[in-house]
Amino acid sequence: MPDFRTNKTKAAASQTRATATTLIRQNIRDAKSILGQIPPRMAAWLEVFSRDFAFSVKRGDIQVVNGNWYVTHSGLVALARRKKCRGIKVETVDSLCDSSQNRFVLKATVYPSQKSSGFVGYGDADPSNVSYLVHGAETRAVNRALRKAYGIGICSVEEIGSLDRLSSEPAPESKKLPQPSENGNGHSSATVRDRLYQIIRQHELDPNLVKPYAADFCGVQTLRDATRDQVETFVQHLADWAEKDRNALLCQLNSYMPAKDGVA
Repeated sequence: MPDFRTNKTKAAASQTRATATTLIRQNIRDAKSILGQIPPRMAAWLEVFSRDFAFSVKRGDIQVVNGNWYVTHSGLVALARRKKCRGIKVETVDSLCDSSQNRFVLKATVYPSQKSSGFVGYGDADPSNVSYLVHGAETRAVNRALRKAYGIGICSVEEIGSLDRLSSEPAPESKKLPQPSENGNGHSSATVRDRLYQIIRQHELDPNLVKPYAADFCGVQTLRDATRDQVETFVQHLADWAEKDRNALLCQLNSYMPAKDGVA
């Protein structure tokens, strides 16, 4: 006797794959109409964003800034709607706000499901990085919380502040990593941990933020639970991102900023 439930599940999965394939093709066409030729690295990422999150270039869910993909606030909100997000709570972090300096910090908590304890993101704004202060802080906080909740591995446009300011900023000085020497057995004499610390020092990253990001990247509770291969992959990823777009990497790391003492 045929199992109708199994057949229905297979049909639904097939339909999902077909929809994703259609979106990937559409996004590639739309991206080419904007950028011309798409580098293989950007095309590969676009396929991931299309398949995993149903982001659309035409709708403006993702945009290209300085040769890298960034998600937008509207794209994140649309994803939350598709995923049936249970709610988003935004509140002011009074202990970190200074009205005399026009500086505001807001905390956003995203509840992707009814039983979720919430994913938290903080957003700051002052005259140097956004014109509409409170709204800018709220948008950044919500974006960071949504990216955590749904595992978005790229920064949002709104988190990096003014696009005009970003485009006018000179690229950070290239800092190539020296190739580790090899011993007689063909193995690197520098450990993976040494290389990670080297990257952190060279690009002036906060190790307290790199650690939780590494755990998330490797899909483990703590970095010590990751395999050597996972850590090596993360280290290479971190080095590449720091070299190509340090501003975006800092934006990503800031989303792992812990709540400070006295913050509710």
